[in-house]
Amino acid sequence: MPEIVLKNITKKFGKSIAVDSLNLKIQDREFVTLLGPSGCGKTTTLRMIAGLETPTEGEIYIDDVCVFSSAKGIDISPDKRNVGFLFQNYALWPHMTVYKNISFGLENMKWDKKKIDERVNDLLEMLKISEYPDRYPSELSGGQQQRVAIARTLATGPKILFMDEPLSNLDAKLRMEMRTELKRLHTETDSTFVYVTHDQLEAMTLSSKICLLKEGLLQQFEPPLDIYHNPANFFVADFVGSPNINILEVKGENVNLDEVKLIHEKFSFLFNPKSSSITIQDGQELLLGIRPEDISISSSGDVEGLIYSTLPSGMETIVKIDIDGFILTCVVFGGVDFEMGEKVKISFNSDNNVLFDKKSERNIAIGKLM
Repeated sequence: MPEIVLKNITKKFGKSIAVDSLNLKIQDREFVTLLGPSGCGKTTTLRMIAGLETPTEGEIYIDDVCVFSSAKGIDISPDKRNVGFLFQNYALWPHMTVYKNISFGLENMKWDKKKIDERVNDLLEMLKISEYPDRYPSELSGGQQQRVAIARTLATGPKILFMDEPLSNLDAKLRMEMRTELKRLHTETDSTFVYVTHDQLEAMTLSSKICLLKEGLLQQFEPPLDIYHNPANFFVADFVGSPNINILEVKGENVNLDEVKLIHEKFSFLFNPKSSSITIQDGQELLLGIRPEDISISSSGDVEGLIYSTLPSGMETIVKIDIDGFILTCVVFGGVDFEMGEKVKISFNSDNNVLFDKKSERNIAIGKLM
């Protein structure tokens, strides 16, 4: 199976830079998601790897073969890169049956009819659409159409499968079902998947690694839980996680090599770094990130506030707490609810709080609040 390597890939549209000096190595059999807000360059990156877009500068290698080089004048066409591309709108032939849509590429490759029949039937079974070979796309649900599109893309046995926001047209229930199927499919096909989405929950649940982009620049490229618990900078912490991370503007004071005092306008903490000592300037402006699930409501809490709002969903309740005009978000697990305006006490009992330098916005420490 192939490895994909991007070296200093840049794409310009006139004076606008869509992707800026991107270096990336996607290992064999990985499920890599290109994640970021609209306009960050994720779809452009996907299309450049597939050969549907020509980079302005840089080199791209697939399976140790240079498929693009601006310096060497190499630009191998998409059909010779041995990749499959699943589009957002599925692009099924409306006048062809499910069977014909899947077999179309194999017929063009002059496969034997018996081999085509075996391949199509295997894919129909794998994608759980074996009941619909004679139906037309208009007779299928959105989820079924997507399965047909995946089967058609996999039919020719591409080394890599590219997917550009393939779940965005589905309702919430179908999206959840198809996430499960895509993860199962990745394991069964033993292929390399490269996936584009702006939905961080999708990226977190599907990926072996997330490539997070902002304005064409790579912010972090690591496994989902590493990005969640150890974000490289403020943007990463704020973008990944639902509900969003709480951010407190604080000023720091050195206490000793193992502790820093963090002073907020409403309260103060002692911050104990997890793995190494940190040194800051007294009065240095910092940002403290606290995940909602790391704030607990209990009678023995350290800080008092009022319930500002609650969003119970059965499995969990998202609670906003007003502390003298400052709003914190926490998550209470289980079927729990609170009265608006109710007095509660909260405590901070995790060692995964993140401290950022306010000026550079980079992560400078992970630690415990005391």
